[in-house]
Amino acid sequence: EVQLVESGGGLVQAGGSLRLSCGASGFTFEHYSIGWFRQAPGKEREGVSCIENTGGRTVYADSVKGRFTISSDNARNTVYLQMNNLKPEDTAVYYCAASPGTTPTLYSILFGSWGQGTQVTVSS
Repeated sequence: EVQLVESGGGLVQAGGSLRLSCGASGFTFEHYSIGWFRQAPGKEREGVSCIENTGGRTVYADSVKGRFTISSDNARNTVYLQMNNLKPEDTAVYYCAASPGTTPTLYSILFGSWGQGTQVTVSS
């Protein structure tokens, strides 16, 4: 059974940092891409970043480029999202998701397995 568990969310002031973790189990981690998505109240789900676990290629949404960094620890089956210089508009529930394949993408329809989400709140 595929399982994804997010952690690391919380409340932080604007300009601060958080690191989210996504622990994965139940599938061959190296053969998948892991993405981070977020959804704010009243808004559609948005792709944030994705990493493919074979070669480590990454993709980022324009809104987070230069502030967020995605990384993967294949030995621990864990993907991290380091979020720096956080802004109030980054406030959302953050989800990690798994997509079979080695092309990083932000198209949520390609992700079949999702975690339960972790809340990130950035105060101004």
